[in-house]
Amino acid sequence: MIDYLVIGLGLAGVSFCEQLETNSKTFHVISDASQTSSVVAGGLYNPVILKRFTQAWNAQEQLAIALPFYKNLESKLKTQLDFKVPVLRRFASIEEQNMWFEAADKKQLSYFLSTKILKNQNQQIDAPFGYGQVLHTGRIDTKLLLARYQDYLIEKNLFTKQNFDFNKIHLHEDFVEYDAIKAKNLVFATGFGIKENPYFAYLPLNGTKGELLTIKAPALKENGVIKSSVFIIPLENDLYRVGATYKWKDKTNEPTQESRDELLEKLDTFLKCEYEVVDHVAGIRPTVADRRPLVGRHPEYKNLFILNGFGSRGVMIGPTASLALYNFIENKQDLNPEMDIARFTKKYYQKN
Repeated sequence: MIDYLVIGLGLAGVSFCEQLETNSKTFHVISDASQTSSVVAGGLYNPVILKRFTQAWNAQEQLAIALPFYKNLESKLKTQLDFKVPVLRRFASIEEQNMWFEAADKKQLSYFLSTKILKNQNQQIDAPFGYGQVLHTGRIDTKLLLARYQDYLIEKNLFTKQNFDFNKIHLHEDFVEYDAIKAKNLVFATGFGIKENPYFAYLPLNGTKGELLTIKAPALKENGVIKSSVFIIPLENDLYRVGATYKWKDKTNEPTQESRDELLEKLDTFLKCEYEVVDHVAGIRPTVADRRPLVGRHPEYKNLFILNGFGSRGVMIGPTASLALYNFIENKQDLNPEMDIARFTKKYYQKN
């Protein structure tokens, strides 16, 4: 008998496994490659919603937990994952500059918004009104993180790559049985895959398709993340990630010509140098109607739990939400009502 069976190894699964290992709990992970949102994510941790100049939900608390979390992972995996890069919001007008200063005067945002307007120094970018800089930002290489973490689990014999078969679950009073595995608790961390989950499909997870391009632009030479109508994230070797789109109807992981055209059209409004598109990826973000995570215990089955609904901010939310779930299960600490799935039970759940 192990303590936990974890289904899914995106940002949610990795975050929860880290809580288990830190606390010397025994566990095993089952995952496949069906959900790609964590792999294709931009990976930014940015505490400010730059469209409206507002603070992301619980941003300061999340960063305080996330930054040491990723530093510990770098040490464990012997791999750099956290790249400290500035996020620069390109201003489209004097009015936007004024809105920035108004936002920076607010107590919650003063810690995150620089009050110095940065002049554009890059001739390959059209930014006559300059930039506002968001402080305490960076990029996690999520694709590398997930690959290295899977290798780490495989080395320890803690990982099985397979499609999860719900017909093989047998629920008992004090444990869950799946094939030859017996676990005290089962945690689903499967992102948009929740829609195929007979235990948690009742939850209002909508899913938003996002597409990203990778371009090669040797003349650009930009070290900061530029956020305009799209963002440009510097990688290495003159490569940049460009994104992202938000589509609510298409629920496939297949890139589309329509989204490619949309991204390039927006990019061309402010990028002046030549570039080549070298990659195009897509994934379904696990988004929720109220833009809060889905964390908690199943209404009927006390050994089944969920860790989901991180939307486009999984890098920041994952460590905090996983810690909250662990403390809820093991230490009987109440969940924040804003993330507890109990908020949806009365409206959406039909008892079996």
